[in-house]
Amino acid sequence: MGFGGISIWQLVIILAIVLLLFGAKKLRNVGADLGSAVKGFKGAMKEGAAEDKDKESDKITENSTSQTIEGEVTKEKENT
Repeated sequence: MGFGGISIWQLVIILAIVLLLFGAKKLRNVGADLGSAVKGFKGAMKEGAAEDKDKESDKITENSTSQTIEGEVTKEKENT
């Protein structure tokens, strides 16, 4: 069982090398920064979706307040 041709043991070895190079504290900080970045991105996406809904409802309101022209439609008889 692996991830795209990489076995579990290869992942463990890579993780051990990364821990030796950077240290656990620095990796924890990087993880926290990455988590807050993802959280901020999700919040911005939700905010953008809410703004799109607001713009769409403004268009509907704008269209419903337009003037109506009243009149009578007549059809002329064709001479054939």
